[in-house]
This record gives sequence, structure tokens and C-alpha cells, in this order.
Amino acid sequence: MTQPIQPRLTQVFRFLHARYADGVAELSYAFDDGEPLVERIRFPAAPALPSARQDAFDAALKLLHLVAGVSYYKAGVPPQIEVAEGPLDDVTADLLDALYLHGLAEFAYRNGLDLRGRIHFPRGGNAMPAAPALGLPKRTLVPIGGGKDSLVAVEAIKSIGGDATAVWVGNSPLIAACAERTGLPTLNIQRELAPGLFELNRLGAWNGHIPVTAVNSAILAVAAILYGHDSIAFANERSASAATLEYEGQQVNHQWSKGYVFETLLSDWLHSHVAADLDYCSLLRPYSELAITRAFAKLTPYFDSFSSCNRNFRILGPKPADRWCGQCPKCHFVFLALAPFLPKPRLLTIFGRNLLDDESQAAGFDALLEYQDHKPFECVGEGAEARAAMYALSQRPEWAEDALVARFRSEILPQLDASQLALEPWLQPSGEHRVPTRLQAALAAIG
Repeated sequence: MTQPIQPRLTQVFRFLHARYADGVAELSYAFDDGEPLVERIRFPAAPALPSARQDAFDAALKLLHLVAGVSYYKAGVPPQIEVAEGPLDDVTADLLDALYLHGLAEFAYRNGLDLRGRIHFPRGGNAMPAAPALGLPKRTLVPIGGGKDSLVAVEAIKSIGGDATAVWVGNSPLIAACAERTGLPTLNIQRELAPGLFELNRLGAWNGHIPVTAVNSAILAVAAILYGHDSIAFANERSASAATLEYEGQQVNHQWSKGYVFETLLSDWLHSHVAADLDYCSLLRPYSELAITRAFAKLTPYFDSFSSCNRNFRILGPKPADRWCGQCPKCHFVFLALAPFLPKPRLLTIFGRNLLDDESQAAGFDALLEYQDHKPFECVGEGAEARAAMYALSQRPEWAEDALVARFRSEILPQLDASQLALEPWLQPSGEHRVPTRLQAALAAIG
């Protein structure tokens, strides 16, 4: 009888194989000589793959295998990584080294680990010939998360008559309802983690945050080739590139795989290794959270179905409390960011309560403002954005007497430089983005 594996004592993490048949991708991994950990990705009603796309599909599937492995590698973080197919070309190894180091930086920080100098994907493989253009259909995969950002991206693409598919990974009823509300064709992909991962957790595996946007991006690259789309347009904002904190000389960013550095690395890799005409971008990259929230404030048909709350992501209920817990950083930030752009009664109807008139919520909003605390490990805007929004509310009679706004004005504002608190600069787009020419007209619909 074999001894159960001790994940934290393992020495090698092995990428075994990636296979695909009949709409199911099978990704296999192992620690040392342990049992394979097999993950499955299910692509519904998968069409037959045109032979002209086979090489591109194989390259995208290989990347998915390597990227999705982050969910398992973190269980033991062993010092050696092996890839059964052999060493990687330098560009691929560079992408993965960066993803595992920076995408797991929050995980490492919370577990008291230092992964610098530890992650080395095997390299020395032959450089890939440049991928050709495949003549992919001019159609965009738009990932839907159930929150405001992806809905702004959807409506921007619809505004220019773009052909798009609303896509999501997993089985959230709330996301399904939002996707249905867009009126776009929908694609719901299922990801089934290896059951063995849960056993490793029982045996004391390391646990924590992984760069899930990177995993979903790799899944969608496979989907784009399989179903025929020439672009993948996420809704990651400019603020996602800002670090949550710095720890012992390393930037720790909860949203690293939503940031511009990762977007650039993956976009370039897909162009060179998969298809020259497969674009990967964030449509919202030029915009701050506040600019995106201002755009969303005009999309009234979604007000009764969207939610950015991570705690209450469950079946849609008849009350706002079914979609918004009112206690988490996402609830706090979305409430604060929408407040300058919506009539107060409308905002209170969306949330079912006034979060800014509840003294018990002070610590949560302080963290958003980076006042006596660092920014939360959540997908929220920058501290300076939150301060600008709170300052705007402090100047408006309908908000000024609410408990936390009044506290901001009396206690926090005197410590700030009022010249740095204007809302307007946050509403201006930057020129830094990877949006392909075909979709750039959609940017005008955002702001």
C-alpha cells in the first residue's frame, strides 16, 4: 500500500499530458511519482476542428495545460518543474516563469513563502516558427463575470455592431442570467478540477489565491480556435495593474493576471505561437474603475441583475440582499464608485441599503481609501480613486451627512491634499491598450 503524499515535502511537479477529444480537454499533472491529477475542461457542442486550425489548437491546448497547472503546483511548490513533452522555448518559459511568480505573489505573501528564484520552467526547446494568420471569423469572445465591467464591454461592442459571444467558465446562475440579459449568443464552458487536489488539501497542501484570469484566458484561447473567433476581449481596467502592496521588495498584486503586463505577454505569445490573427486584449484597459462605473451608470437594464459581490454569488433572488452582501470590499467599492454617478435613491434601490450611513462599515471603507490599512486583496480600484469618489460625495448635500462621508470630511480629509482629490482626471482614458483596430471604435462608447 502506497503512503499518502505529503504535498509540502514533494520535490518535483510534473506536467504529464494534455489531450482533447469530443469537446473535452484532459490535463494531467503529478507530484513526484504520485497519482496523476486529472482536470477536465468541457466545451459544449464543440464543432469539428478544421484541419487548417489543428496546429493552432494544439499550441493553445499546450498553453492551457501549462497555465492551468498553477492550481496544482501551488499545493506543494516543489523546487523542480518537469514537462513530459520536453523543454520549452524561451518565450514560453518566460511567460510561465512570470505568471507563476507574480500570479502566486499574494499566495506566497499570505503563506510566508518566497517564490523568487524557485520557479524555473525547463527551457532550451526550439524556437517556434511564427504562427500564420488563419482567417479566423471576425467575432469576439467577451468573458462575462456578472459584474459591471464585462457588461460595459459587451454594450460597447454591441454599439458598433460587433459580432460577439458572451462566454463564461463555471456554473454560476447569476452569471448565466447576466449573459442572457446581454442578448448575445452564449457559451458556457465547464472546468472540473482534479478530485485529487481536494485530497491534497486534506493532507496539508499549501492553499490560497491563484491567477484565475490567466487560466480562463488560456481556456478561451482554446475556445477561440475551436469555435472560430478572432479576438478575446476581457474587461480589465487600468487600475488592475496597480499593486495591492509591496512586501520585502516584491510587488504583490491580487489582480496581476488582469494587469497590462500579463495582457501584453499573452497577447504577444498568442500572435507568435497560435495565430497571427488571434487578438487578446482588455477592451477597458484605457479606463479607470471610476470611468467604467460612470459608463455603467447609463446601463439601467442591468441594474436588477448584475452583482460584483464575491460572497453572495448565488442564485438571483427577489431582493438586493440576495446579490449584495453589503459587507465585502467589492460591495463597498462598487457602492462608493457608483455613488457620484447615480441618483442616491437609485443606488440605494440596487443595494437595498445605504452602506455609507453605517458606522460599522468604517474599517472596510478605510481600507479602500488606504487609510490606516492597505488596499484589500480584491478586484477593487486604486486608493486614490476611492478617495476621489469619497471627496466628491463629501461636497454633495445629499451625501454629506451620511455617517462615513461625514467622518471622512472631519477626520480623513484634513490629512489629504485636496488638489489630488478631483474626480475629473480619473475619467480621462489613457492611450495604453492592446485593443485591435477592428474593435477600437467601441472605445468611444465607453467614455
